[in-house]
Parts: sequence; C-alpha cells; structure tokens
Amino acid sequence: MRKGRQPVPHSGKEDVFSSSGDPARETASLGRKLVLSFAAVADGLFAVLFPSTCRFCAVSLTRITRVPVCDACLDRIQAVDGPLCAACGERVPVQGASEGDGRELCASCSQSEPAFTRAAAYGSYDAGMRELIHLLKYEHVHPAANLLGRMLAEVIADLSDAFTGDPVVIPVPLHVSKYRQRGFNQSETIARAALKLHPAGLDWKPNISALVRQKNTGSQTGLTPAQRRENMRGAFAVVRPDDVRGRDILLVDDVMTTGTTASECARVLRRAGAERVFVATVARVLLPEATRVTVNSDEEVRPQVLAAHA
Repeated sequence: MRKGRQPVPHSGKEDVFSSSGDPARETASLGRKLVLSFAAVADGLFAVLFPSTCRFCAVSLTRITRVPVCDACLDRIQAVDGPLCAACGERVPVQGASEGDGRELCASCSQSEPAFTRAAAYGSYDAGMRELIHLLKYEHVHPAANLLGRMLAEVIADLSDAFTGDPVVIPVPLHVSKYRQRGFNQSETIARAALKLHPAGLDWKPNISALVRQKNTGSQTGLTPAQRRENMRGAFAVVRPDDVRGRDILLVDDVMTTGTTASECARVLRRAGAERVFVATVARVLLPEATRVTVNSDEEVRPQVLAAHA
C-alpha cells in the first residue's frame, strides 16, 4: 500500500475567509457563514433534543451524525504503515526476507506461496477499527459502511495497477443461514459502498453469484491452523465458472484474520479457472509491533505467522 497515506477524512466544516473588495466572493462568503450558522444551531438542537454519546469513548456528541462516533475516535483509525509482506500484508522485520525482485516477504510467504497473489488491508483490526466494523455487523448501523467503504476504496485503488483487464469483484459470501440471521452480507455492503466511489476512476460492479458458501463453518476462534484448514475445506464453491475463468479476481472482505477464509476462496476460484486472486479488506489482524523483529527466529511466534495462510 502507499506509504504516508493520510487517514480517510470523515467530516469537517469549511473555513470562511474574508474576501473584501469582491462583491461576488463576499456574497458567497456570507452564504457559507449562514449555512455554517444554521448547521451550528441544528447541531445544538440535536444535542439538546436527542442527547447521544460516542459508542467508543462515551463522550457526548454535539453534532448531527449518522454514525454515533465522535471525531476524535474516528481520527484514531489510521492506515497501516510498513514494512508489510508484499504477498499477504503481514508485518515483516525491518530486515525481512525478500524475493529476487526485492519484495519483502513474511516468514510464511518466503517458505510457501499463498493461494492468492496479494492481500492488502487499509488498517489494523484493533481499537476503533474493530468497533466501527462491529457497529455495522452486529448493531446494524448501516451508515458505517460508507466510512468503511472509503477505506476499502483506497485499498482497491492501490491494487488496481496489478490487474489484467477488469477483475471480477467478489465479496466473500455468507452461508444462507448466517445471511438470514444478520439480514445482509457486510462484505457485500462495504464493497458496494467502495465501488460507488469509483476507485482509481474505475466502474466495477460486485459479482454476488459466482461464489457461494455451501457450508456453515461457525467460529474458528481457538482452532489450530490445521483445524482451521479442515473446518474451511469444502466451505465454498464456484457455481458460475464462466464468470471467473481466465479472469483476475478481486476478493473483498471486511476483516482478514488468519487468512484461512481468503485462502480457501482463492483455492476454489483458481481451481475453477481464475487467473489470479487478489484480496482487499478493510482491516487485518497483524502481529504486534514488538514481535515483528523476531518473527524469523522466535519459534513461539512462527505458528501465528504460518496461520496467515492456513
């Protein structure tokens, strides 16, 4: 991903400057002042009539917002910075392993090529990022999808130069029972929000028919890498192979944890004839900063790294 990328802007009010000497500009400035004054009054009435608090830090919200999170908490959601593995997006040591082309790879990718070509995420799955995703998934605060979609759009834009032609954009599907329970697929919702922004100036639509989840795998929490692989085996199937044959695939999900789901999707897509599979997520579970410099030598850490492709 591009280094030095700024956090996704979420709100803000335009500053008003004096334009003395230009009647047209003075009129425009006055109009902006009136709009901002009206907005300030509306925010004040909102705070009085509909008192609310930030879902993250519990501070009182003082403005009208569709996402019940204060600006300070949103500002803490930062884009992840390198060095990151060029294949799976995991943190790598400052002096990490590399291929002949100089790409930095994590310990796992340097030993075994993942089923997908490259995986990238906007940020780390912690603190505010985790809570924002939970607002959408579990509390059904659907406007949160717009914020998450803007983050995902940046990831897609970063990957866009690598595609051969237009890729098939496939949100990771939910099992029908989970879909009925939740009422929507958060990956599809975020993908649609991202694609509406036309990342990199491109006009793509999600394909929600080619790949299905035919097995309800349940939670993978607490499972070993081998158990995760076995649990996911046979979970997905390509039911429209003509849609993917000979095409690059952009697989979209909200979170990449160990990478088990992305790897299984990539495996069945490639078996169905897909050319390459790229993975774009809003967030990724990353190794702690303190452990990344010992990832190649600490045997206690290695199972966590290898799980990225489990």
